Amino acid sequence: MNAELCKRANEKVGNPNVLVNIVSRRVRQLNSGGGGLSRPLIDNVGNLGAADIALREILEDKIGWEMPEIVALTRPVAKKRKKR
Repeated sequence: MNAELCKRANEKVGNPNVLVNIVSRRVRQLNSGGGGLSRPLIDNVGNLGAADIALREILEDKIGWEMPEIVALTRPVAKKRKKR
């Protein structure tokens, strides 16, 4: 995997964990064979590996993703017991 492509894609995505998930899913799609999703979305792939193709697709906005909203977690509150 090309380190420069990784660095630029990480700047674009913003979260390295999300980048790993996007790239790994796309690599599985490219390696699966047959079907429309298994073809590269960029021109002139040359002798690039599947991970480099996925990174270039991210950099050229051929692949989209959505970041989920961050939800603040709250601590559960215990119910008050009734006195008998």
